[in-house]
Amino acid sequence: MMDMAAAREDKGEVEVKGTQTLMRALDIMDEVIDGPIRAADLARKLGMSKTTAHRLAQALKSRGYLSVTSDGFGLGPKLLELGVMATEQIDFVRVARPFMEKLSDETGFCVFVGKREGDWSRHLDRVTGRQRLRVATAPGDRRPIAETGLGKALLLDEPEEVWEELYRQANGGKVPVKAMKEYVALMRDHKARGYVLHDSELGDGVRSLAVPIRDARRQICIAISIASAAHYLTDDIVDDLVAAIVKTAGLISEAVGYRAPRG
Repeated sequence: MMDMAAAREDKGEVEVKGTQTLMRALDIMDEVIDGPIRAADLARKLGMSKTTAHRLAQALKSRGYLSVTSDGFGLGPKLLELGVMATEQIDFVRVARPFMEKLSDETGFCVFVGKREGDWSRHLDRVTGRQRLRVATAPGDRRPIAETGLGKALLLDEPEEVWEELYRQANGGKVPVKAMKEYVALMRDHKARGYVLHDSELGDGVRSLAVPIRDARRQICIAISIASAAHYLTDDIVDDLVAAIVKTAGLISEAVGYRAPRG
C-alpha cells in the first residue's frame, strides 16, 4: 500500500512539474507576441533562470513555435500558421451574437454587426431593440461603405485618399470640394475618438453609433453599431451609449483574439 501511495505521489509530482513547464512555455509565447525578445530578458520578466528560459525557448523553436532572430526569439512558422487558420475559422456572427443581445437588453436599441465587402458594407446580424419605430435594415443588406455609420467604422484605419475615393463613389463620382473636406474632417474626428456618430444623409431620420472590432492581427474585421430613429438616440444619452458600445466592441475583439498593444 505504501508503495502504491508513493507511486501516486510521484505521478502527481510529475504532473505538477509538467503543468508548470507547459505554463512557462505558454508564458514565453505570450511574451514574443509583442516582438522578438532575448532569453535573458525572458528569464527576468518571467522570474525563471536563464538556463530554464533558454531551454524552453529552444524546445519551442525545435517544434516551430519560435524562431531565432537577430533580436532574440520571435514567433515561429507554426504559430503564424495556427494564427491564420484560427482567424479564417472564426464565425464572427456566432461570437458576437451574445454580446449584441446583452448590449440591446441594456440599452433598448437595435444592434447590428457588419463586415466590409470591397466598397460596400454588409450587415451580418441584427438584434431588434425595444423602440416602436425600428430600423428597416436587415441582415444581408448591403450599402456603399462610405455612407453608413457601420461602414465608416470599418474604414477608420484607411488613409484619407481611400476615404475620399469611397465617398466619391457613394455619391455618383462627383463631390463638391467643400463637401469632401467636411467628410474627411468628420472621418478624422471619428478616428481620433475611436467611434462613429452618424446621422443618415438619406432623409430617413436614422442615427447610429458604430465601433470597429479588431482581430488577432489587430486589424478591423467587423464593426458593431447601435441604430435608431434620431428622436430616440438623442445627444443627452450619447455618452452613456458610447461607453456601452465601446465596452462591447472590446469584449468581442478579445473573443476573436485581439490583444491591445502593451504600454
